[in-house]
Order: sequence, then C-alpha cells, then structure tokens
Amino acid sequence: MPEQPPYLRIADVLRERVESQEWTPGDRLPSRGELAQEHGVGENVIRRAQELLISRGILEGRAGSGTYVAEPRERVRIVRATYREQAGGSPFRADMSALGKRGTWESRTEAKVPVPADIAARLGIAEGDLAVRTAYEFLADSKPVQLSTSWEPYALTAGTLVVLPEGGPHAGAGVVTRMAEIGITVSHAVERPEPRVATTEEATLLGIQRGSLVTHIRRTYYSDEGQPVETADIVVPAALCEIVYEVPVCP
Repeated sequence: MPEQPPYLRIADVLRERVESQEWTPGDRLPSRGELAQEHGVGENVIRRAQELLISRGILEGRAGSGTYVAEPRERVRIVRATYREQAGGSPFRADMSALGKRGTWESRTEAKVPVPADIAARLGIAEGDLAVRTAYEFLADSKPVQLSTSWEPYALTAGTLVVLPEGGPHAGAGVVTRMAEIGITVSHAVERPEPRVATTEEATLLGIQRGSLVTHIRRTYYSDEGQPVETADIVVPAALCEIVYEVPVCP
C-alpha cells in the first residue's frame, strides 16, 4: 500500500486534536511555522492540511489573522425563486430567517465601468459601454455563503435615484422594486446554473479550500419589453449550500 501523503497524515492529526477538544470552536491554531516545527514537516504541508480541513468545515481561515477552529456550520437552504422579489424585501434575508439565521450582505459598487464582451452580450449592449457593477458578499450569521457580481447598464439608470443599487433612498430594495421606480416593469428572469471549481479569490472570500466545487448561476432580469436590465454572476459553495428552485404553476 502506498504511503499516505504527509499533508493527509497531518490533517488527521489536526482533526483529532479538534475532536479531542484540545482546540475548541473559535480557538486560534498555532502558526504554520510552529505547527511545522512541532510535527517535523514543512510549512507547505501544514498549509495543505489546513486547506483540506477548511474545505470540510473543521477549520476556517481569516485573512490577516490566522486559522481557527470553525464553529459548526450546517448546510443552508437557498431558494432560487426570483419572482418573490416582487413582494418586496430580500429573498435571501427571508430564506435565512426561515432557518433561524440572520441574513446580511456587504457590497461594493463602482459606477461607469466598461463592460467586458460576455457581460455586454448578456445585457444587449456594446462591449466597452458603461455599466454599474456591484460586488456582493452574502452572510448567514456573519459567515459567507454566497457571492454575487451584478451589472446594470449605466444608460438605463443614469441621473435617477436608483443608479446605485445599494445607495440612495431605494438602497437594497432589489432589482424589481428599483426598476419599477423609474417606470420599468421587470417581467421575468433567466438563470443558467452550472458546477465548476472555485477560483482562488472566491475560495478566500467564502472560506473554502481552493479547488472546491461551487454552483455558478448566470442570472439576467428582463423588462416586459424583453430588455435586459441587470445580469449577475452568483457563486454558491456546493458543500455549504443546498440550492432549491421554486417554480410557480399556473392553473
């Protein structure tokens, strides 16, 4: 039988130390250098072992702070039913509330960003045209569970009170409600989900191991005239979230 790779052996040792409650949830682990010296391996071995345990939800990395024993994380249920936005409020916040969790998000908006070719095609505008781009990090009880990057044609909302999705009097109201404020009726959305591997940046933001599986959803909202008014790339970690689609049935 081939010898077990060193990082797997170290991962087992670290996991056993957590299970024996030598380290408990919220505890900060010794530095990689200290662990490497203690176990007689290189720091790269410790890093790979920690990444494996992060992907399994046993540890969590905090940028600039270190590696900690993770609080137990149950797999959350995220309902994809974009028509629910028309009732007002945040579907994400409602989903988290139903699970007994506090749903929040952080966002960063940039106005007048030239759109790349793929986004331009989804919005029905020319490559290089300006758009409002907003990056979101969605949190359940302060832990990241979803990422999203939204694009809206700048020409559509320029000069209005809804030009910034997370600013002004209609901040955080959602695409359907905001567009209604400027006389645009959003009639439907199209979503295209597919599995892929997380990028390094996505893994860092979501607190998962590089190479972990995520579900990438390309969503586009359309007006009742068939005009794309917003498109987004939504990234959900497969190990942490169950995605459920609710489809309305018309009699």
